[in-house]
Amino acid sequence: MSKITLVTGANRGLGRNTAISIAERGGDVIVAYRGNEAQAKEVVTKVQSLGRKAVAVQLDLGDSASFPAFANVLRTQLSEVWGRDTFDHLVNNAGHGEFAMLADTTETQFDGLFDVHVKGVFFLVQTLLPLLANDGRIINFSSGLTRVSYPGFSAYSAAKAAVEILSIYMARELGPRGITVNTVAPGAIETDFGGGLVRDNREVNAQFADMTALGRVGVPDDIGPMVASLLREDNRWVTAQRIEVSGGQTI
Repeated sequence: MSKITLVTGANRGLGRNTAISIAERGGDVIVAYRGNEAQAKEVVTKVQSLGRKAVAVQLDLGDSASFPAFANVLRTQLSEVWGRDTFDHLVNNAGHGEFAMLADTTETQFDGLFDVHVKGVFFLVQTLLPLLANDGRIINFSSGLTRVSYPGFSAYSAAKAAVEILSIYMARELGPRGITVNTVAPGAIETDFGGGLVRDNREVNAQFADMTALGRVGVPDDIGPMVASLLREDNRWVTAQRIEVSGGQTI
């Protein structure tokens, strides 16, 4: 029986690449997206072209009050598409960046980051625990910026640091069910994250490339396949770990 993975923010960027990488390795995917349904359907079509099953389900990670309704939709999709009442893996990828210096960061920006990256992850996992199969996997996305600093990401990095600690507690509390929980921390990646800061700003791109052992910034294909590999049965004994995927950024 194929594994079913729910990937949040799977319509673009690292989430899209992760969803497709999972399908390429024989897994089925639930594509959770916040606002761009067309993008999500494109990912579903791509996954299906690889011979795997996929559905798209709308989810706003910043609106925890909507999680019970999301769980009901998910329960229906699992039954109708897979004939199951559980899924196997949850990849908490969805998120956004706010590039603002400490002195200029607004309370709205700060709250938005913590609502999505911390509160959203916490309560989405809590809501979906009855639907997550025993011996399942949870992967929470963090950032290389919890280990090294770059001006303008203080609030974002603080939220991601909270996710890393949260992941350890999840691993401890869900361990009796055989569920592993790990954090994947990408370095600088060329995506539309933060308004395409690394992808589109040549100066920023060069700065991060210069501080990376492998001599360049990352691309989505550096991340998605690694996440898919972490979901494999081979890695069943890996839990409560922060795994940085940065090409050796600032080592």
